Amino acid sequence: MNRKVILLVEDSPDDVELARMALEKNNIANEIVVARDGVEALDYLLGKEGTAGREARVMPAVVLLDLKLPKVDGIEVLQRMRAEERTRLLPVVILTSSRQQEDITAGYRFGANSYVRKPVDFARFTEAVRQLGLYWLLLNEVPGRDA
Repeated sequence: MNRKVILLVEDSPDDVELARMALEKNNIANEIVVARDGVEALDYLLGKEGTAGREARVMPAVVLLDLKLPKVDGIEVLQRMRAEERTRLLPVVILTSSRQQEDITAGYRFGANSYVRKPVDFARFTEAVRQLGLYWLLLNEVPGRDA
């Protein structure tokens, strides 16, 4: 299956809506699955078929991961993803408002592929999401299933 699903892990309804609008405005029509906390994200990524409405064989093409999440924070989600064979190589872009150097360092230490601060301005946010979509969904090559 070649569905390129985007998993957006974000607890702010406003930021979810902004991301959806930015993707739509840039004609990125991929399916967007939203996990509103770290537990939902891990259930989606590591759960059994049918968990959170997902088929086990369909993994996201990219995970857009906020750090400041309820229940399980983004760094722990990232650590658990990298500890599992099925999700170890999934592209993860930390998309957060945090400017803290320790968050940036921890993100890369635990296997993030990219760290992007959410611009406050909608036009800049839209441009950032456009660039993320173009790169991670169109240009980036990922290893095959047997990698």
